[in-house]
Amino acid sequence: MRIAAAQPLIVAYDVAANAVTHAEAVRRSGARVVVFPELSLTGYELDAPVLDPADPRLGPLVEACAETGAVALAGAPVEGPCIGTLAVDGEGARVVYRKMYVDDGTEGLRFVNGDKPGVLEVDGRRLGLAICRDTRFPEHAAATAALGIDAYVASVLETDDRAHVQVERAQRVIADHGVWVVTASYAGSTGGGFDVAAGRSAIWAPDGSVAAEVGTEPGAIAVATLSV
Repeated sequence: MRIAAAQPLIVAYDVAANAVTHAEAVRRSGARVVVFPELSLTGYELDAPVLDPADPRLGPLVEACAETGAVALAGAPVEGPCIGTLAVDGEGARVVYRKMYVDDGTEGLRFVNGDKPGVLEVDGRRLGLAICRDTRFPEHAAATAALGIDAYVASVLETDDRAHVQVERAQRVIADHGVWVVTASYAGSTGGGFDVAAGRSAIWAPDGSVAAEVGTEPGAIAVATLSV
């Protein structure tokens, strides 16, 4: 199964524009599953309105998934309110995961923690879901892996000087659980003080080797074939 980690240029609060950019990434990637960064549909704007999965602004992304047979994992504020992951395919969008470890000092002023780990099955592959700070906690990966996963899929946002954290956490998950790791990392700039985001989205094989990686530029896509 081809899987991609995309880091599109994201416009603050503009779900309609971001859905179009996401759709373009889906088409370009040629992947069955395309993973996007944390809060990718709104930018890291913690006051962005909750997004209804039935919002018609997601239409271009739904259409792209219908045309290509892809599943897009995109980020947005969702009912709770929580920081969530939407699974988008040709039938529409649905919430498949809510971030379990929000930052108490910032995100926690508005958002609540999700209450359970999440797994999305696509073509028989089980993808464990994570959002940014979740990856800091070994217990999150352990609880997710306990559900039976082939890959740990993370949508993240880090500053440029913390890009190494993404690698360290991916390698820890691999060492502990022996699965693929996919990290879609925000590129460019966004709210919350992230003037220069890390980018460097990557995909690691279960032996710890890098299967695909990109640099810091918005619009880049890392693509690999997930074989299990």
